[in-house]
Amino acid sequence: MMVNTNYLVPMTEANQNFSRVVRIVDESGLAVILKNNKPKYVVVDFDEYDNIASAMQMRKAIIDGIADNIIDENMEAFLELAK
Repeated sequence: MMVNTNYLVPMTEANQNFSRVVRIVDESGLAVILKNNKPKYVVVDFDEYDNIASAMQMRKAIIDGIADNIIDENMEAFLELAK
């Protein structure tokens, strides 16, 4: 994943100057907090989080539907294997 370096904030700086993290989120929509020089946390605007959560729910519903179809279409085989 490519991350704009302007969004990166070291953990120590985030602890000491959280207002900078908030300012980055307000300007760009997200900030990435580094722990041991590696991206560890993403801080996003709540509206963006809501969009992400909705997309994850839709994805789960699609996967659940596909799994249900596979089970329905192959129930006979599953029952035979369960013997």
